[in-house]
Amino acid sequence: MYTRFLTLEDAKVDTVFLWGARQTGKSTLLKNLFPGYRYYDLLKGEQFERLNRRPELLREELMICEDNELIIIDEVQKVPQLLDEVHWLITNRNLRFILCGSSARKIRRSGANLLGGRAVRNVLFPLVSAEIPDFNLDKAINNGMLPRHYQAKNPAKRLHAYIGDYLQEEIRAEALTRNLSVFGRFLEIAAISCGEMLNFNNIASECGVSAPTIKEYFSILEDTLIGYMIPSYKKVIKRRLIQAPRFYYFDVGITNHLLNRKDLERGSPEYGKAFEQFVMQELYAYCGYGGQRPGLSYWRTASGYEVDAVLGDAQIAIGIKSSREIHSHHIKGMKAFAEEHPDSRRIVVSNEPNRRIMGDIEIFPVLAFLKQLWTGGLIAGNAH
Repeated sequence: MYTRFLTLEDAKVDTVFLWGARQTGKSTLLKNLFPGYRYYDLLKGEQFERLNRRPELLREELMICEDNELIIIDEVQKVPQLLDEVHWLITNRNLRFILCGSSARKIRRSGANLLGGRAVRNVLFPLVSAEIPDFNLDKAINNGMLPRHYQAKNPAKRLHAYIGDYLQEEIRAEALTRNLSVFGRFLEIAAISCGEMLNFNNIASECGVSAPTIKEYFSILEDTLIGYMIPSYKKVIKRRLIQAPRFYYFDVGITNHLLNRKDLERGSPEYGKAFEQFVMQELYAYCGYGGQRPGLSYWRTASGYEVDAVLGDAQIAIGIKSSREIHSHHIKGMKAFAEEHPDSRRIVVSNEPNRRIMGDIEIFPVLAFLKQLWTGGLIAGNAH
């Protein structure tokens, strides 16, 4: 059992959407946080069939509820028409809802009601290091951070089933694309592109489809929360900056499986790529869970200097290197960034054994960095 950072405090006073990719633990979280509440699970065939056939049954059944009562609907995207009934019940019966699902795409495509700003949006990410007692870095980098995968001795079969279920259930069930074989090829090419600046034309050529189709495929990954884009930092001081976004799958285990990366060992190039994605995964979740936390971007100049992650308005610059020892060639991008943003805090996350200062750049062992990130010391800048 994991204690998750997301506590859905908004649900005490508001209706909330809870989105998250499959198997991030949404249903488990809801049952732990809100035991005993009225719960509609649309994965259950009987409940899905009757509410899909007659959505007004929801309103009729909930007319007996007390004022301000909380109701949970899991997998709400399977019956988008229910949201009209939810809207009416919020407005006329003063009820609160937790509306849980893996994608809002089907709801938007059907023209269904997204409650016009009456619901607070929350996202549950895969596990983060601070949620796991006795966290094991190498296990996380090899297995990924979905709860069932992280704790598995051999996650390969679960990862294979996860990708298969995603193609079958998410893509085909929502009729998002008719050509599953091409989309399967696209998933592999997207894995190769993970952490890289996107060139839609090149990926389109690899997949044998048009660039607009590739943009739509990436949109599907974002809408179903299977992937996300990290935008480029855009404030130009001196150097011309690259504007293309970078793409990441939402969990490093998914990328490993699609690229057939197994038994990753420290020091290998494959481990280095997975290490970078894992740290970005933690940063993305950190920024996503905090309402007032800074945004996340990356910085790269046209001449090739780069910083892997930038928090806020150049508040913190973060380089991610899996090396056991950081040398001057690892920090060229950080030095270039410092010339344009001298007030920034500059950090390199590494596999070094101890913290140290290299000029005006802080070298962090990865576990020390993650601890400071999740305890709040990183942004405050005073936990040294």
